[in-house]
Amino acid sequence: MFRKLVRNKKGIDSILATLLMVVIVVAASVMVFVYATGLFSALTQPPNLQKEALSLEFSSFGPNNPTYNVTLYLRNTGSAPISLVSYYVKDSTSSQYAKATWTGPPSITPTTLGQAQILISSACSCTNTGTAFTFSTGNSYTIILLSSRGSTFSYSVVRYS
Repeated sequence: MFRKLVRNKKGIDSILATLLMVVIVVAASVMVFVYATGLFSALTQPPNLQKEALSLEFSSFGPNNPTYNVTLYLRNTGSAPISLVSYYVKDSTSSQYAKATWTGPPSITPTTLGQAQILISSACSCTNTGTAFTFSTGNSYTIILLSSRGSTFSYSVVRYS
């Protein structure tokens, strides 16, 4: 009986053709369903990653001890709240004060303006690398801020008076 089935190839060809058509119809139906329900577009969209961005609006030395104190007015231009956790202050000779553990300003929410008070020298318990310095009139200083998410923000400030 098996030999009889093998000799009759017309019957096997029609069965294979029918199975192939069923597979194609099922695959096409699944693709139409996925497209219609929006699953395809949801799977191809990138994840919503929140971005940290700070813009320095202005800086002010003082009013108390302008040689040891600068206040930065920072606007959060990103989409995530920012908590600052440490800062570094460098002068033109690459001497540096570092405040590795800093309870900076409260979290700065998106679009709001926050104040960060930066202290150097004996005014803070900072680590000094190089020559000790103070904020002197006419000099430029680089201030680097680090956030709790690991973002780095670098600004250059000049004390004019």
